[in-house]
Amino acid sequence: MVPAIAGRSRPLGVLVGRRLEYVQLGFSIALGFTGGCRVLIETVTHLDGPGGRTDVEPGDNPDDIMATLLGETVRSAGSGADGELCIDFGSGARLVVDVDPEAESWAVVGPDGYLVVCLAHGELASWGEALRSS
Repeated sequence: MVPAIAGRSRPLGVLVGRRLEYVQLGFSIALGFTGGCRVLIETVTHLDGPGGRTDVEPGDNPDDIMATLLGETVRSAGSGADGELCIDFGSGARLVVDVDPEAESWAVVGPDGYLVVCLAHGELASWGEALRSS
C-alpha cells in the first residue's frame, strides 16, 4: 500500500485518552499506551514538566526521565507546523519530539493499521486507519 504524504500539521486523536503503560529506552524510545498504541521516537525529545525542561536523546545512555510519565493519560496530541510531535498529558507535562532533517523522527502506531510517520524535514506519511482519520 502506498502511503499518503500530507502536510505537517495534524491532530493525532488516536492517542487522546490513552494511558502510558511502558517506556522502552535505547537507540529509539518506545512509549506504549493502552489500547495497543505506541509512539516510536528516534530523535531528540523535550519533556516539559514541573521540574522544567529536560532533553532526552535516544542512544546508549538515554535519560530515564521519561519514566516519570508512566500512568499519565494523554490530554491532546498532534503534529506541529514543522512536523514536530506534541503530546500533552493530564498532569500538564508536555512531550515535544523534534524533526530530523535527514531521517525519520517519530511514528505513531494504533489499532486497525493506524500509522503516521514523520519523514525527513517534517513531512508526514500515513497508512491504514490514519488515512481515514486525517
